[in-house]
Amino acid sequence: MRLFILGLGYSARHFVRKHGGSFSHVAGTVRDPAQRNDLAGIEVHPFSGSPPSPETVERVRDADVLLVSIPPGSTGDPAIAAFGGVLQGSRRKVVYLSTIGVYGDHAGSWVDESTPPQAVLDRTRMRIAAEQAWTDATGGDAAILRLAGIYGPGRNALATLRAGTARRIIKPGQVFNRIHVDDIASAIMAALRHQGGGVWNVCDDEPASPQDVIGYAAQLMGVAPPPEEAFATAEMSAMARSFYASSARVSNKKLKHELGVTLACPTYRHGLDALWRAGEGR
Repeated sequence: MRLFILGLGYSARHFVRKHGGSFSHVAGTVRDPAQRNDLAGIEVHPFSGSPPSPETVERVRDADVLLVSIPPGSTGDPAIAAFGGVLQGSRRKVVYLSTIGVYGDHAGSWVDESTPPQAVLDRTRMRIAAEQAWTDATGGDAAILRLAGIYGPGRNALATLRAGTARRIIKPGQVFNRIHVDDIASAIMAALRHQGGGVWNVCDDEPASPQDVIGYAAQLMGVAPPPEEAFATAEMSAMARSFYASSARVSNKKLKHELGVTLACPTYRHGLDALWRAGEGR
C-alpha cells in the first residue's frame, strides 16, 4: 500500500515511525522541506495552501491511503480545495484527523459521537465544514478521527516542568481530554482496516483538570509544582483562554468497541509514567 500524508505534523510523523513499515511507499507534505531534517525515509513535497505541483497531485492520485492532518484556515480547508478533485471516483482510504473541539462546551458533562457539534467559534465552524467536505469527497467513506489534546515524547507536562514553562491555572469544574500519540497511531491503523467511514473520538478514559496532570508530573519528578493561578486573573493569550471556554467529558467507547482499539495509555498517569521511564523530564 502507498501512503500519502497531507501535513506531516507531530501525530502524522509519529504514525510513520510506528507503522511506516506497513506501507510500500510513504510520502507527505510540509510547508518548507528545507526546514525539516527529521523526515528520513519519507518522500517530502512542499505544500502551503497554494496550488500544488503536478508531481504532488500525481502522488496523491496514486496513493492507496490518504492521511489528512492539515487543519482548516480562515478561508476553509486548503487540502480539500487542492486535492478534493483527485478523489472523485477513487476507492482509496481517507483518514481525516479532526478535533474533539467540535463538541463545544457541555459544562463537564459526557458527550459522544452522537452529540451534535457546536459551531460557536470560527475555528469550530471551519473544522465541522472540513469534516463534511472530506466525507462528501469520499462518498461517506472517510474515517473522521476527533483527537483530544495530544501529548507524547517532547510534548508533555514533564517537559514543560523541566523547561520552567508549566502553569497550574485553576478554573473550578474545568476538565480537558487527552490522548497519547502512540494511541493516535493505533487509532489510525484501526481506522484504515475498518470497512467504510465514520466518526470516532480518540481520547483516553479519564478526562481530568489541567492542574491534576501538572501535579502528577511534578510528583514523578520529585519537584514542587508551580503555584496555582486563578483563571479569572491569569495572564493568557486569547487563544489559550478560548480553550477554557469549553469543558466536556468525551467518551471513547465507540473507538474501543467498533474499531477494537486497546489504549496503551488509558489515563494521563499511564502516559506520564511511560514517558518518565523513557527519560522525559530528566
